[in-house]
Amino acid sequence: MEYDRIVDLPLTIESVSTDRLERDTSSGFTRVTTEIAFSGPGPDGDPVEGRGEDVTYEADEHDALAETGLPNLTGDYTLRSFSSRLEDLECFPAGAPDREVFRNYRRWGLESAALDLALRQAGTDLASELGERYEPVRFVASTRLGEEPSTDRVEDLLEAVPALEFKLDPTPEWKAPLVRELAATDAVRILDLKGQYHGTEVDVEADPELYGLVLEEFPDAVIEDPALESATRPLFDDPDVRDRVSWDAPIHGLTDVETLPWEPQWLNVKPSRFGSLESLLETISYCRERGIRLYGGGQFELGVGRGQIQSLASLFYPDSPNDVAPGAYNDPEVGDELPTSPLESPTEPLGFRWS
Repeated sequence: MEYDRIVDLPLTIESVSTDRLERDTSSGFTRVTTEIAFSGPGPDGDPVEGRGEDVTYEADEHDALAETGLPNLTGDYTLRSFSSRLEDLECFPAGAPDREVFRNYRRWGLESAALDLALRQAGTDLASELGERYEPVRFVASTRLGEEPSTDRVEDLLEAVPALEFKLDPTPEWKAPLVRELAATDAVRILDLKGQYHGTEVDVEADPELYGLVLEEFPDAVIEDPALESATRPLFDDPDVRDRVSWDAPIHGLTDVETLPWEPQWLNVKPSRFGSLESLLETISYCRERGIRLYGGGQFELGVGRGQIQSLASLFYPDSPNDVAPGAYNDPEVGDELPTSPLESPTEPLGFRWS
C-alpha cells in the first residue's frame, strides 16, 4: 500500500514550535487552530521546516497548548518510529480533551508536520515518493444558509464565480420552495444531512420529510451522513439511492468503512479524522482497490492544513467534488477575485504542501 513507500523516510527533529491561528468564518463562529512546526537539517545542512495543523475544534485546547507546549519530540526517527512514539505520548498535557476524536486531530497535525519535514530533508515531495502525480483539483464551496435559510449566500457566490459547485447542509428549516430554488441552480453536488453527528454543535435531527424532499429534488447529488432511523431508513432501501450515499463523520479508519450499513459507493475523506498517516493511506488504498469513490473534506483549516488536504485530493481524487475550497470561501463576506475550480497543481512541489 501507499504507506509502505514512505515509512522508512528518515526524520531528524531539532526544534518544535507552535503558532495559534484565528479567523472569523461564514458559518458564524471564530475558528482557532494551531500550526505545528518541526525544524531540522536539510539536504545541504541548512535548516528546513516541516509544518502541520491541529484542527481541534475547542479554542480552549489551543490556548492550553500555547501555554504548555508539546512534549519533547526532538530526535532521530523514521516516519514509522515517529508514529510509534506518538502512540505512547500524551499530546494533551493540560488534560484530556472533551472529545476523544480531538486526539486524532492533534496527531494528524504532528504526523503531517513530520511527513513535511522528512520529505524536505530528503529533497523530495509526496507525489514522487508515492509514484503518483499532482493533478488539478476540482473543488466545491461548502456553506450554510443561516437560521432563517435563504439562497442569498449561494446567489452571491454564483455571481462572483458563475461555474461554482456547492456542498450544502440541509436543515429542517429548509422548505420546498427553497429546495426547488436551490435545485434550479444545478450547482449543488453534495448535501450533508449531518445525521451521524452526536453531541456536537452541528447535530441535525433526522427528518423524514426533509430527507424525502432533498432526495426527490436533487436526484443526482451525493447524500452525506443520513441518520438511519425507523422513519428514515426505508428511504434508503432503493439500491440507486444507496449508491448516492456518502459517509463522513463515522469514518476514522478502515474498520469503520468495513462496518458501514452497506458497501459504500462514496466516502468523504477528512485526513484529520484518521489521526495517523498509516490509517489514512490504508483506507485510501482499500477504497481505490474496490472502486469506492472518494472526495476530500476539510475542517476549516486556517494554515498549512488546507494545502495538505488539497495535495491529497490532487494525488488521489482530483476529479471528485472535493470540499477543499481555498480559505477565501469561508470568509463572512464574499470577496472579489475568488479562486476558481480546478486549482492548478504545483509546478515545483516540495515536501507535503500545496504551493
